[in-house]
Amino acid sequence: MRSLLNILWLGLKEIASLLSDIVMVLFLCYAFTMAIYVQATGTSTQVNNASIAFVDEDGSALSKELFNAFLPPYFQSPKYIGAREVEDAMDKGQFMFVVVIPTMFESDLRAGRNPDVQVNVDATAMKQAGIGADYIKRIINQRIAAFLKRTDEKEREPVNLIVRRMFNPNGISAWFTSIVAIINQVTLLTVVLTGAAVIREREHGTLEHLLVMPLSAFEIAMAKVWANGLMILVATGFSLFLIVKAVLQVPFSGSIPLWFCGVVLYLFYTTALGIFLGTISRSMAQFALLIVLVVVLMQLLSGGTTPIESQPRWLQYITFFLPTRHFVSFSQVIIYRGGGLSAVWLQFLMVTAIGLGFFAYSLVLFRKSIAVTK
Repeated sequence: MRSLLNILWLGLKEIASLLSDIVMVLFLCYAFTMAIYVQATGTSTQVNNASIAFVDEDGSALSKELFNAFLPPYFQSPKYIGAREVEDAMDKGQFMFVVVIPTMFESDLRAGRNPDVQVNVDATAMKQAGIGADYIKRIINQRIAAFLKRTDEKEREPVNLIVRRMFNPNGISAWFTSIVAIINQVTLLTVVLTGAAVIREREHGTLEHLLVMPLSAFEIAMAKVWANGLMILVATGFSLFLIVKAVLQVPFSGSIPLWFCGVVLYLFYTTALGIFLGTISRSMAQFALLIVLVVVLMQLLSGGTTPIESQPRWLQYITFFLPTRHFVSFSQVIIYRGGGLSAVWLQFLMVTAIGLGFFAYSLVLFRKSIAVTK
């Protein structure tokens, strides 16, 4: 009972210390509000308002029809440029796409020949370039086919293909990126808050004050776990209901309490990781470098940015032991697919097991660090 009270009061001290740091509080508020909104609305991989230019060396009715076929919101209003301007315009990044219509284009089509249409693509924006090039190819082929048939009536296909989009019918990217943004912020800020608390106490000498009290390393570590975990949990709930559900209108198909149970399990791991990094770091600058090396890599390999299936087979076996991968997995199952406990119990179990193991290892290092300080 006395140990629980010690953990409680130490945790309250952690919360009071965090709330007294105005800069950290403002950063926490920004990370779970504006940062989520900006990432959800400003990082779409879809083609939107893409710049396009035409080099019309034919000047025919068909080339003008192709010019007028590219409409918002996918493309900006096309512009005419000369053939000699193409390379310079692409080098300066003025256009993402430049379509070159050759001379005698329409007459060659009418004669049954197969003229070439050149599409220059600025592939520095890789995803948008690939999707946009496919859009351009489809638009040009459709308009040419309609022009040659003298009708806009679509050709009847031999098979009536019906495509049903599950869980995101309109393909709204904000539904996906907003949840991924919350997951990334939970991972990053939990590690930062916990690790920074360990380093701050060591640098300010308050750790020595704790050591003269009848407190164990377990009590000190657990206080940091529940206090920092609680602050992130409250911020996550605030962000989920205010930004994701109210502002971005993202539907939540599954059980919100079940998802928060998973978040609590994951927070146990991330706080343990923060204690570990804070213990092995000698300064705040070194801790910041470790954050870049460890946390950013975890986020990239979690499956939130790219599917796990796209990774090499050998890397998939390694990332199976990353709790971030299971966090992303059960979040997608609960939020998008409406899955219950029977669908996510394995991910919950993996996060719990890895979290307990890592906490035990971090506690051993933390205890050794305290012993050296004594």
